[in-house]
Amino acid sequence: MKAKIIMLDKNKRIKIFDTSLRDGEQAPGASLNIFEKVEIAKQLIKLNVDIIEAGFPVSSKEQYDSVRRITDLPNRPIIAALARAIDKDIKSAASALGDSKQSRIHTFIGTSDIHIEGKFSSQRYGVNLKQKRQTVLKMACDAVMMAGSFTDDIEFSAEDAGRTDIGFLAEIIEAVISSGASTINIPDTTGYTMPLELGEKIIQLKKRVSNINDSVISVHCHNDLGLAVANSLSAIASGARQVECTVNGIGERAGNASMEEIVMALKVRNEYWDFFTNINFKEIYPASRMVSNYTGMMVQPNKALVGENAFAHESGIHQDGVLKNRQTYEIINPESIGISSNRIILGRHSGRHGLKARLSILGYELTEESLSSIYSQFLELADKKKEIFDDDLRALMGENLEQDSEFYSLEYLHVNVGTTTIPTAVVRIKADGKLFEESATGDGPVAACFRAVKRAVALDNDIKLEHYQVRSVTSGKGALGEVALRLKIENGFFTGKGISTDTIEASCKAYLDALNQFEKIKTLSGKTFKISGI
Repeated sequence: MKAKIIMLDKNKRIKIFDTSLRDGEQAPGASLNIFEKVEIAKQLIKLNVDIIEAGFPVSSKEQYDSVRRITDLPNRPIIAALARAIDKDIKSAASALGDSKQSRIHTFIGTSDIHIEGKFSSQRYGVNLKQKRQTVLKMACDAVMMAGSFTDDIEFSAEDAGRTDIGFLAEIIEAVISSGASTINIPDTTGYTMPLELGEKIIQLKKRVSNINDSVISVHCHNDLGLAVANSLSAIASGARQVECTVNGIGERAGNASMEEIVMALKVRNEYWDFFTNINFKEIYPASRMVSNYTGMMVQPNKALVGENAFAHESGIHQDGVLKNRQTYEIINPESIGISSNRIILGRHSGRHGLKARLSILGYELTEESLSSIYSQFLELADKKKEIFDDDLRALMGENLEQDSEFYSLEYLHVNVGTTTIPTAVVRIKADGKLFEESATGDGPVAACFRAVKRAVALDNDIKLEHYQVRSVTSGKGALGEVALRLKIENGFFTGKGISTDTIEASCKAYLDALNQFEKIKTLSGKTFKISGI
């Protein structure tokens, strides 16, 4: 019997535009440093996404450097940089992308009446809505043409397209395509649109915009009403050939369309959708875990595909059915998205080679210097936990990516707590090569630790704790706990993460991590920060 040869229709291919490193990072508490962004970008390359939106270069030096570093990665897909429809943004994006091929400038401007009236309220943009719309249209075309002086790959987004008048939306899209835009993005910026509504809007644009076939239609859906994935699929059915999404659906407010849900919906129900992506499905789960660990954002247990309970069966009837035939209650084989059925356990007697090999399988490529550092941490953890699982390794990597650049580090911690004693903490902090030791009391052991750390690093002003979260990130006896917190220092917010088998120690590490982020930003900006506080 001859094998059946299947010819894939290029018109049925859906491009995956991953914006985890740009829009995903806008999720509260999801701040990523440059090293974490590069590691995630490497995993996105393994995932085989079509476009990586690496950042918003004009917004900060770190954003600029991140885009620069990711652009330099080997075997990468198209790298996109975001820019408002203003000259300085576009020039900054072009500079960060450099002269490398496969680079995209993604420029945007608000097009809904709400955005126009809010962002362009000054009379210099026009005395009425009609005049302001024409100003916005000109700014959009000028931005696209300027971007065209640096690259042929230009994406234009009509911000808040979901609430934009269809007539004006068609007018501005036709104009920017004529100006050189090769991809047109229709964002549901506020997650307001219904699936049929967004699908119909795209159908109308295909009818109204004479040159629409000269560009690729894209959609970027937010999840404020829980409809981001449904809206994305509806848009695909109506003619969109690019979807903008994030790993785990992370993003501003309620998040973005979940990448893994979109691509698996297209795959599992291929007979219904008749579309395909180039995604390497077995890298979905590793990508999910990496993003979760680096951002400190826990994946909800009942999250489709990658949640802890996605393939768990508690009901006796379900368990019996799955044991007899997995397809009884499972529509997806967990191994197809990278969830291994092999229980690989490392321990104290595991060597450097075994550790390096396992980390490589998990998506981490280490230099010998980096391996030495992580191996020491691995042995320390093995003494406490005995059995080391994959999630333990992911957590270690998340904590140790930028050890060399730490300004503060924890050398010693002792906490005295009990029902009849006042919680007291003693800490020894290494700061700028010197050791400082202090003690403090508090309402609880965590508060005592934070006060002791602040005394040790000689911060005289108050710091406001805005967010504090504890979660278990691994399994087994002595599971690792992760603390994620956010500090308000001056007018900025700084996120810290810490892991340990001891929650108090993890809290102390997270506090220091946030202070390290503050020191790093202070150094990069060259500013002298006045710390004001709680």
